[in-house]
Amino acid sequence: MKANCWHGKRDVRIEQVPDPAILNPGDAIIKVSSTAICGSDLHLYNGVVPTMEQGDILGHEFMGEVVEVGSAVRKLKVGDRVVVPFPIACGRCFFCEQQLYSVCENSNPNAYMAEKMWGHSGAGIFGYSHLTGGYAGGQAEYVRVPFADVGPIKVPDELKDEQVLFLSDILPTGYMAAEACAITPGQVVAVWGCGPVGQFAIQSAFLLGAERVIAIDHYPERLRMARELSGAETLHFDAVDVPDALREMTGGRGPDACIDAVGMEAHGSGVSYIYDRLKQTMKLESDRPTALREALMACRNGGVVSVPGVYGGFSDKIPFGSIMNRSLTIKTGQTHVQRYMQPLLERIQRGELDPGAIISHHLTLDEAPHGYEIFQKKQEQCIKVVLHPGP
Repeated sequence: MKANCWHGKRDVRIEQVPDPAILNPGDAIIKVSSTAICGSDLHLYNGVVPTMEQGDILGHEFMGEVVEVGSAVRKLKVGDRVVVPFPIACGRCFFCEQQLYSVCENSNPNAYMAEKMWGHSGAGIFGYSHLTGGYAGGQAEYVRVPFADVGPIKVPDELKDEQVLFLSDILPTGYMAAEACAITPGQVVAVWGCGPVGQFAIQSAFLLGAERVIAIDHYPERLRMARELSGAETLHFDAVDVPDALREMTGGRGPDACIDAVGMEAHGSGVSYIYDRLKQTMKLESDRPTALREALMACRNGGVVSVPGVYGGFSDKIPFGSIMNRSLTIKTGQTHVQRYMQPLLERIQRGELDPGAIISHHLTLDEAPHGYEIFQKKQEQCIKVVLHPGP
């Protein structure tokens, strides 16, 4: 089969690789109909996530048709159309029983690697380095899905792929980020980053009762989408001092909640941004927490800072004194996608959400290297790329 394989920093290639096979009785094989390039994939593409190996198959946002099931699979059958969540979860461990699927105890065969990096391991993740299991990803014609009775959700035939594909990751991620803010009616929420997760965080914040959402970015097409599609007020961070602007827009108090939808490769300006770029280049710091620092300093006293943006390891100069002295609450985590798939599917069916509206590019799987390049360089007004392996 064809698959999009990683070969080093900004080097991905479409190659012929062996078809996946059933390895365990709980496995299913999915023929991929649509798969997407996630902002998190750019961290792999840019070479800032450790334990990648040449030939690793990328991709953790995908859906398709079940073409084979293991002997223990009971909830799926050949021919079912499914969306697959990016965290792999057993459904039976201590954390899965609490619906904390992204920290499943049983799905990461390389847990010892993660324990050295983070203290404890999270769940396995499709196509996202050997630190999270070394699983082959979904930017391919076929994928093996472990614990198939726990993860995939069947979707109705009347819904198009583009309406439901993002149930795999970014729609639940944006929703969980907003839910973590404990929004009450009338509150103001600020969102750093107007990429796909940021757009869904904005929309989710409004769904959950926010009166105003202020979105921060510097790409005109993303700011425009935040205004026109998601209904946010916007700030261009190259044109204003963001903390000052937020104070002015909130009567001096600051937003009630702040969402960092950017993560470890944040852009910015000034001395701190240059400092982070240099330290990350020299591998003295794994993450650039520009957006996180701003969110922590801008949030009102007693507010919530929610962090769906991916961080890989270690960040310098986090203002922890601000967190402690101002009674801030920090909520973060890889998304417990399985928890949110059914309720968000129902919102899509009711017309409350239109996830496909954020897609800027439909490409074939063969065009994946081009998709990565334009997404990374923000060319062609690229916001979200969906790849189609089939004809």
